[in-house]
Amino acid sequence: MAKQLLLVRHGKSDWGNLDLKDFDRPLNKRGKENAAEMAERLLNRGFKFDLMVSSPAKRAKSTAKHFAEAFQVDDIQYEESIYEANTNTLLKVVNGFDDSADIIIIFGHNPGFTDLANELSSADIYNIPTAGMVLMSFNLDSWKMVSKGTGELVFFDYPKNSDEI
Repeated sequence: MAKQLLLVRHGKSDWGNLDLKDFDRPLNKRGKENAAEMAERLLNRGFKFDLMVSSPAKRAKSTAKHFAEAFQVDDIQYEESIYEANTNTLLKVVNGFDDSADIIIIFGHNPGFTDLANELSSADIYNIPTAGMVLMSFNLDSWKMVSKGTGELVFFDYPKNSDEI
Protein backbone atom coordinates (compact mmCIF):
# COMPACT_ATOMS: atom_id res chain seq x y z
CA MET A 1 0.00 0.00 0.00
CA ALA A 2 1.29 3.45 -0.86
CA LYS A 3 2.28 5.77 1.97
CA GLN A 4 1.02 9.29 2.58
CA LEU A 5 2.67 11.91 4.75
CA LEU A 6 0.92 15.08 5.83
CA LEU A 7 3.21 17.78 7.16
CA VAL A 8 1.43 20.33 9.35
CA ARG A 9 3.35 23.36 10.51
CA HIS A 10 2.28 24.61 13.94
CA GLY A 11 -0.11 27.54 14.18
CA LYS A 12 0.99 31.11 14.83
CA SER A 13 2.77 31.41 18.15
CA ASP A 14 2.42 33.95 20.88
CA TRP A 15 5.43 36.21 21.38
CA GLY A 16 3.80 38.10 24.26
CA ASN A 17 6.09 36.68 26.91
CA LEU A 18 9.68 37.13 25.79
CA ASP A 19 11.00 35.30 28.86
CA LEU A 20 9.58 32.04 27.59
CA LYS A 21 11.95 29.58 25.97
CA ASP A 22 11.22 29.04 22.28
CA PHE A 23 10.17 25.46 23.10
CA ASP A 24 7.49 26.69 25.53
CA ARG A 25 5.90 29.33 23.34
CA PRO A 26 2.11 28.78 23.08
CA LEU A 27 -0.19 29.44 20.14
CA ASN A 28 -1.75 32.88 20.00
CA LYS A 29 -5.48 33.41 19.38
CA ARG A 30 -5.08 33.31 15.62
CA GLY A 31 -2.86 30.26 15.88
CA LYS A 32 -5.58 28.38 17.73
CA GLU A 33 -8.28 29.50 15.29
CA ASN A 34 -6.16 28.56 12.28
CA ALA A 35 -5.27 25.15 13.70
CA ALA A 36 -8.96 24.40 14.31
CA GLU A 37 -9.89 25.70 10.84
CA MET A 38 -7.24 23.63 9.06
CA ALA A 39 -8.26 20.50 11.00
CA GLU A 40 -11.84 21.17 9.92
CA ARG A 41 -10.77 21.54 6.27
CA LEU A 42 -8.95 18.24 6.45
CA LEU A 43 -11.98 16.58 7.98
CA ASN A 44 -14.17 17.99 5.21
CA ARG A 45 -11.89 16.44 2.60
CA GLY A 46 -12.72 13.07 4.11
CA PHE A 47 -9.08 12.62 5.08
CA LYS A 48 -8.27 9.56 7.19
CA PHE A 49 -4.97 8.73 8.86
CA ASP A 50 -3.36 6.02 10.96
CA LEU A 51 -1.00 7.97 13.16
CA MET A 52 -0.26 11.46 14.50
CA VAL A 53 3.29 12.35 15.44
CA SER A 54 4.25 15.74 16.84
CA SER A 55 7.17 17.77 17.99
CA PRO A 56 6.86 18.11 21.79
CA ALA A 57 7.21 21.90 21.58
CA LYS A 58 4.13 23.54 23.07
CA ARG A 59 2.90 25.25 19.87
CA ALA A 60 3.21 22.03 17.82
CA LYS A 61 1.54 20.00 20.57
CA SER A 62 -1.39 22.43 20.74
CA THR A 63 -1.79 22.37 16.97
CA ALA A 64 -1.82 18.56 17.03
CA LYS A 65 -4.43 18.60 19.78
CA HIS A 66 -6.77 20.72 17.63
CA PHE A 67 -6.51 18.07 14.89
CA ALA A 68 -6.95 15.22 17.38
CA GLU A 69 -10.08 16.92 18.68
CA ALA A 70 -11.54 17.44 15.21
CA PHE A 71 -10.91 13.81 14.27
CA GLN A 72 -11.94 12.54 17.71
CA VAL A 73 -8.73 10.65 18.35
CA ASP A 74 -6.64 11.03 21.45
CA ASP A 75 -3.42 9.29 20.60
CA ILE A 76 -0.61 11.64 19.61
CA GLN A 77 2.95 10.37 19.65
CA TYR A 78 5.65 12.86 20.55
CA GLU A 79 9.02 12.70 18.86
CA GLU A 80 11.64 14.99 20.39
CA SER A 81 13.92 15.00 17.37
CA ILE A 82 11.27 16.83 15.26
CA TYR A 83 11.88 20.01 17.25
CA GLU A 84 14.48 22.19 15.47
CA ALA A 85 15.09 19.34 13.02
CA ASN A 86 16.71 19.76 9.64
CA THR A 87 15.83 17.68 6.58
CA ASN A 88 18.16 14.80 7.45
CA THR A 89 16.79 14.47 10.97
CA LEU A 90 13.19 14.66 9.73
CA LEU A 91 13.91 12.05 7.08
CA LYS A 92 15.30 9.74 9.77
CA VAL A 93 12.05 10.18 11.70
CA VAL A 94 10.00 9.36 8.58
CA ASN A 95 12.21 6.39 7.70
CA GLY A 96 11.68 5.06 11.20
CA PHE A 97 7.87 5.02 11.00
CA ASP A 98 6.18 1.66 11.40
CA ASP A 99 4.98 0.30 8.06
CA SER A 100 1.66 -0.75 9.57
CA ALA A 101 0.72 2.96 9.39
CA ASP A 102 0.07 4.04 5.81
CA ILE A 103 -1.06 7.62 6.40
CA ILE A 104 0.76 9.70 8.97
CA ILE A 105 0.31 13.32 10.06
CA ILE A 106 3.42 14.96 11.46
CA PHE A 107 3.32 18.31 13.32
CA GLY A 108 6.41 20.46 13.46
CA HIS A 109 8.36 23.51 12.43
CA ASN A 110 10.00 25.51 9.70
CA PRO A 111 12.44 25.72 8.04
CA GLY A 112 12.69 21.93 8.32
CA PHE A 113 9.19 21.19 7.07
CA THR A 114 9.40 23.39 3.98
CA ASP A 115 12.82 21.94 3.17
CA LEU A 116 11.54 18.40 3.65
CA ALA A 117 8.52 18.95 1.38
CA ASN A 118 10.80 20.30 -1.34
CA GLU A 119 13.36 17.55 -0.83
CA LEU A 120 10.92 14.65 -0.98
CA SER A 121 8.69 15.91 -3.77
CA SER A 122 8.77 18.42 -6.58
CA ALA A 123 6.71 20.74 -4.37
CA ASP A 124 8.82 23.86 -4.92
CA ILE A 125 7.20 25.59 -1.95
CA TYR A 126 8.85 28.83 -0.86
CA ASN A 127 7.48 28.68 2.66
CA ILE A 128 4.85 26.65 4.49
CA PRO A 129 2.97 29.32 6.47
CA THR A 130 1.90 28.72 10.07
CA ALA A 131 -0.87 26.09 10.21
CA GLY A 132 -0.05 25.20 6.60
CA MET A 133 -0.39 21.59 5.42
CA VAL A 134 1.46 19.67 2.74
CA LEU A 135 0.31 16.19 1.72
CA MET A 136 2.74 13.95 -0.14
CA SER A 137 2.16 10.51 -1.51
CA PHE A 138 4.81 7.82 -1.92
CA ASN A 139 4.32 4.85 -4.19
CA LEU A 140 6.32 2.72 -1.75
CA ASP A 141 5.53 -0.11 0.66
CA SER A 142 7.92 0.99 3.35
CA TRP A 143 8.71 4.28 5.07
CA LYS A 144 12.35 3.19 5.00
CA MET A 145 12.34 3.72 1.23
CA VAL A 146 11.22 7.34 1.40
CA SER A 147 14.08 9.50 0.14
CA LYS A 148 14.83 12.53 -1.99
CA GLY A 149 12.40 12.88 -4.88
CA THR A 150 10.32 9.77 -4.09
CA GLY A 151 7.20 11.71 -3.13
CA GLU A 152 4.48 13.35 -5.10
CA LEU A 153 2.77 16.54 -3.93
CA VAL A 154 -0.95 15.89 -3.44
CA PHE A 155 -1.92 19.27 -2.00
CA PHE A 156 -0.58 22.33 -0.23
CA ASP A 157 -3.09 24.29 1.83
CA TYR A 158 -2.81 27.05 4.40
CA PRO A 159 -5.15 29.43 6.26
CA LYS A 160 -4.98 32.31 3.77
CA ASN A 161 -5.40 30.02 0.76
CA SER A 162 -8.76 31.03 -0.63
CA ASP A 163 -8.91 28.52 -3.49
CA GLU A 164 -9.30 25.54 -1.18
CA ILE A 165 -11.07 22.55 -2.64
